[in-house]
Amino acid sequence: MKRIGIVGGGPAALFLYKRIIENSGAPVYVAIFEKKDRLGTGMPYSREGAGKEHVTNVSGNEIPQLVTSISDWINNCPPQLLQEFDMDPAMFNEFKVLPRLLFGEYLAAQFKLLQHAAKQAGIKTKMYYNTVVADIVYDAGSSETTVFTATGSKYEFDDVVICTGHCWPKQYEHSIRRWYDSPYPPAKLQQPVNFPVAIKGASLTAIDAIRTLARQNGTFSKQDNGMYTYSVNKASEGFSLALHSIKGLLPGIRFHLDDTHLSQGRALTPGQINSIKDKHNGFVPLDYIFEQHFKQPLREKNAAFFERIAGMNLEEFVEAMMAMREALDPFTLFKAEYREAEKSIRNQQSVYWKEMLAELSYEMNYPAKHFSAEDMLRLKKVLMPLIAIVIAFVPQSSARELIALHEAGVLRIVPVEADSEVVPVQEGGCLYRYTDEAGEQRQMYYKMFINAVGQPAFMFSDFPFPSLATAAIISPAQLKFQSVESARAQIEQGNLNIVRLTPHDHYLQVPGININDHFQVVNKFGEVTASLYIMAVPYIAGLNPDYSGLDFCETASERIAQAMFIKDSAEHAAA
Repeated sequence: MKRIGIVGGGPAALFLYKRIIENSGAPVYVAIFEKKDRLGTGMPYSREGAGKEHVTNVSGNEIPQLVTSISDWINNCPPQLLQEFDMDPAMFNEFKVLPRLLFGEYLAAQFKLLQHAAKQAGIKTKMYYNTVVADIVYDAGSSETTVFTATGSKYEFDDVVICTGHCWPKQYEHSIRRWYDSPYPPAKLQQPVNFPVAIKGASLTAIDAIRTLARQNGTFSKQDNGMYTYSVNKASEGFSLALHSIKGLLPGIRFHLDDTHLSQGRALTPGQINSIKDKHNGFVPLDYIFEQHFKQPLREKNAAFFERIAGMNLEEFVEAMMAMREALDPFTLFKAEYREAEKSIRNQQSVYWKEMLAELSYEMNYPAKHFSAEDMLRLKKVLMPLIAIVIAFVPQSSARELIALHEAGVLRIVPVEADSEVVPVQEGGCLYRYTDEAGEQRQMYYKMFINAVGQPAFMFSDFPFPSLATAAIISPAQLKFQSVESARAQIEQGNLNIVRLTPHDHYLQVPGININDHFQVVNKFGEVTASLYIMAVPYIAGLNPDYSGLDFCETASERIAQAMFIKDSAEHAAA
């Protein structure tokens, strides 16, 4: 019986477990190690990452297929659960977003249904709840991988998949009062505040913090037109929020998607990637992906917009889109995009260039590990800032709350540059140092600071299972430079992540672990450990620029299952 160990029991493990059931074709033993007492929810959909005030940024029809649809589950789940979230099944439709904790209940229910399906398929499953994995050891001689728990127990497997999910490291949170290295768990922000609060970032993570603090210090009221007003509590009269955003930009708002499942078959296959590399000196060019997976699909969807950008290269396109955003006051643009999104949803008509940008972000995720170092630097500097803003897909209810807070004088945007600095203050809070739009140096003291830039990408040295690094089973993620001159230019500019192997071979070290197209770990000699996989998002971010979300879980789990069971079929045939 094939033995598979899954480290972590959140959404990534849920989709992987589903793939194992679908692809095993033979008796399999699966062990799942989860540090909490529940499977399926992970951090984002549990109390670790959400309160009752937080909602998903995807609707029911955008969720990849599991056992039952969200609509069917809503109509059959316990009434008391729906009452807890003020959910009326008669008012629910698949185009609506959900409370995140309620969605976590759905994912947990799907895991239970999959356990039943696994049993029916002859798959034996063992759950290890409240179990922390301390280390993982791979034996090259036996090709077995051993999982060691924090209590000293050990378990041996033929294949191990690391699905440890989100991780929020603590820097100053335990030593500096009112300094929060992330907004999670949100319960820590449920406090009265009578002074301005500094928030770093303007992502969905920042909006999570805003939704929690706003409810603790005031009240939203719905108007006849569906918009909100906001009133500050008397005890919190000094409460305000300063959102420090690069160039003062706010994230884009959810609109109607014509294609609700990005993961349905458009990502480049390993064979297609190899064919492109053969034609481009061993690399997948970023410009090729931009032309073929953004501009050409856009030609069919919105010919007028395509004609407008047809002659633009990547840099020119991003500059044009950013200039349009930077020219307007942030909230003037935000309100205009809210109206555009409302019209898009009402008419069920997409904003096509934004939808194509979301598809581009998803589709370049897999060939990105085959980019040159030069193209990865371009991607991070040029394209990703635009993608991060436009496809944030802020839910309409969150947009209405931000507008209400701004109109009440509670929420303001502070434009900063990427080199802004936040310094902890011993008595509590922070000094925020930044350059303003006029080029003047500014320094502001805040009694409370929240870092809300989102999930950090970890470097190789942060990997949590030391034996794999000590035995050189894993290696740092890196990309080769096409030209020595480009590498030398980066060195001269002070880039400390350039690795020189020979006078003619330079590499850019990027965050995380080196993996192949099937998420198998790769050592520094390019050798694959075929039975060890990683889809833990903070540790593969360097080679997977757009690595979050359920679409990622669906596609990554499919590629892992293909490798896992195709490998077994080949070995069986050879035997």
